[in-house]
Amino acid sequence: MIDTDDTPAIPLWINGHIFLTMASTFIDVRNPKTGEVLRRTPLCGADEALQAVDAAQAALSHWAAETNSARAALLADVALALEGYAGHFAELLVEETGKDAAAAAAEVAAAIVLLRAAGAGDVSGVVAVVSDDTAPLLGPLSRAVPALVAGATVVVKPSPHAPSAIFALAELTARNAVPGGVFNILQGDEAAVDGLCAASAVTVLQFAGDAVLGARVGALALRRGKPFLA
Repeated sequence: MIDTDDTPAIPLWINGHIFLTMASTFIDVRNPKTGEVLRRTPLCGADEALQAVDAAQAALSHWAAETNSARAALLADVALALEGYAGHFAELLVEETGKDAAAAAAEVAAAIVLLRAAGAGDVSGVVAVVSDDTAPLLGPLSRAVPALVAGATVVVKPSPHAPSAIFALAELTARNAVPGGVFNILQGDEAAVDGLCAASAVTVLQFAGDAVLGARVGALALRRGKPFLA
């Protein structure tokens, strides 16, 4: 993490490593039950979106050349690593969403199952995934994992209010031999989404979460002529 005013900030994850950016604006990540400021999320825009997409595009040919079973095996390794840190991931979800411990643990468990068992989706190229804070770990993975098994590379734009679990998952992908650029994290809000929609290499924008927010995201995609799936 980086520090802003003594509050740690969640960085981006691009090309298999932490990517620091000099964002001018941040959103406080608060514990919804206590109001405590836990960390901050940088609000990125088109420049950072393009860098994440470029990394995904650069990794695409190598990743797509692997077999579905080889890609699925790497994700199963990530699942095993996630299982070892399940308690930590559940704590992140509790902190940032206000879920009770059982609900947070159930979300982590469902993410582990998904990483181990997902089939290939009907997508290719660079897939952008936007999610809200309804299920900050399982939501984006429900879109990203089938795309990854199918040979697509992914840029995830998580909720700025609950970014930590999916960022920590990105770190696990690097520790478990998923090539750099295959799974990227872009932080931000509407400007970041618009940057993804404007990137020509993105083949489709997918959304996971509340339907009302999904409609707003879909409107951004429509304005840019980007295929959208909610």
